[in-house]
Amino acid sequence: MTEPPEHLRQLRRELHRHPEPGWREFYTTARILEAIERIGVDDIFVGSDALASDARIGIPDDEELARWRERASEAGVAKATLEQLDGGHTGAIAVLRRGEGPTVGLRVDIDALPRRESTAPDHRPVAEGFRPDHDDAMHACGHDAHATIGVGVLEAIGDSDFEGTLKVIFQPAEEVIGGGRAIAESGHLDDVDALLAIHIGLDHPTGEVVAGIEGMFAVANFRAEFAGASAHAGGHPDHGANAVQAMTTAVQNLYAIPRHTDGATRVNAGSVGGGSASNVIPESAYIEGEVRGGTTDLREYMRERAETVIQSAAEMHDCEVSVEWGAQAPSADPDPELRRLVYDVAGGVDGVDSRLERAQLGGSEDATFLMRRVQEAGGQATFVGIGTDHPGGHHTATFDVDETSIGIGVDVLTEAILAISEQEF
Repeated sequence: MTEPPEHLRQLRRELHRHPEPGWREFYTTARILEAIERIGVDDIFVGSDALASDARIGIPDDEELARWRERASEAGVAKATLEQLDGGHTGAIAVLRRGEGPTVGLRVDIDALPRRESTAPDHRPVAEGFRPDHDDAMHACGHDAHATIGVGVLEAIGDSDFEGTLKVIFQPAEEVIGGGRAIAESGHLDDVDALLAIHIGLDHPTGEVVAGIEGMFAVANFRAEFAGASAHAGGHPDHGANAVQAMTTAVQNLYAIPRHTDGATRVNAGSVGGGSASNVIPESAYIEGEVRGGTTDLREYMRERAETVIQSAAEMHDCEVSVEWGAQAPSADPDPELRRLVYDVAGGVDGVDSRLERAQLGGSEDATFLMRRVQEAGGQATFVGIGTDHPGGHHTATFDVDETSIGIGVDVLTEAILAISEQEF
């Protein structure tokens, strides 16, 4: 294939034109469902039938969900489809059954980021007319291409001599580490023998394929709320308990947590704030941050140390603090046998001019929930990188994908799934 067929190119551009953040992917899910129904599959699981509702993380409030649902309705999504997605139960799983053989899973994520896309005239979505007509979200990480690749693979396998079962998982809410656990605990992965998860780009150029992305950090997000006592900063500075002082002490000492001999660790205070006026001892402050580790154990090491640092900083300044831990994901590593299969297959695909059996990610991904679920049940999993030339980095306003990489991704993954069907897993 190499160059994607026009209907896949147009699907990707349509999804790019309608970006939706996690649990708000109403239009996106509806458009994917239309494509799946056109292809024809044996089963489609939608919304609450596709995931464990109680395991979802980071669900917006009802008002926010209603706003995005109404936007999807105005864009033409049928009321019956929106009812299936009620409460932010977005995403879908399509199943093809083709007789005896292994059960193969392909996971693609579908959500966008809550950021504004570039309006520069030379930005291709602007120049070619598929930039979103709103500034609330942007496909700044290539998930529009991921969803399109999922549809393309489903179509290609449906037209092939594949023997076995294929499950293509269109997962919501990856960017908020919110959907992976809900898919993993849905039961749909419990019979999967081999799972392929994918990501486009990651600073690998068009034509390069990474058979197994490694080094996916386990991650945990937190919000710390500091409570002190206000006072007049000039008249009675000794009567207050300065929550901002406690917060800044915590930030300083979070970055002083010792590294670990067992592997890489990370910490970041990404958003901080507090206080009300220059002449008032601040009575409240907050930190929104994260810890990461090269393994789940290392993440827990950072989490425990972060708790100690935050509590100690509050105590030092006569404040109280509450720490709420939010979205988190474990680490996971590709299985060597499946990684090698993808590497070997990629060598015979047109358009692939560079192969890597492994490469480091250096970030986090909630596909690890799915990978570990399959691996713990005795199956194998790998995280495949499909290179693409992108003018801006991931999560930037100028991010875009080289659409040639969509065709390459479809071909590599289709051939990998066919190869899996011929082996015992």
